[in-house]
Amino acid sequence: MARSLKDRRQVVRSLKDQIRQGFNVSVAELDEDATWQSATIGISAINRSRDYLEGQMREIESAALRILAGLGAELADSWWQYLEGE
Repeated sequence: MARSLKDRRQVVRSLKDQIRQGFNVSVAELDEDATWQSATIGISAINRSRDYLEGQMREIESAALRILAGLGAELADSWWQYLEGE
């Protein structure tokens, strides 16, 4: 559990690095001005198969839950959105 801004940064950095390395996706913190007790992380992936992306996002969510539990943090909410081109 983050007890300070420094702890929060360490948790966020560790989560981003592990997700990036494990799944070859883009990961960014979206609201750096949030409180030291929360963070919003965005993950981006591109693939022609919506089914593949859905499976990948489910795996990433499961991994994030494990990673955060190991860091003494928790996942409050998650959702994903698909953007389709022509």
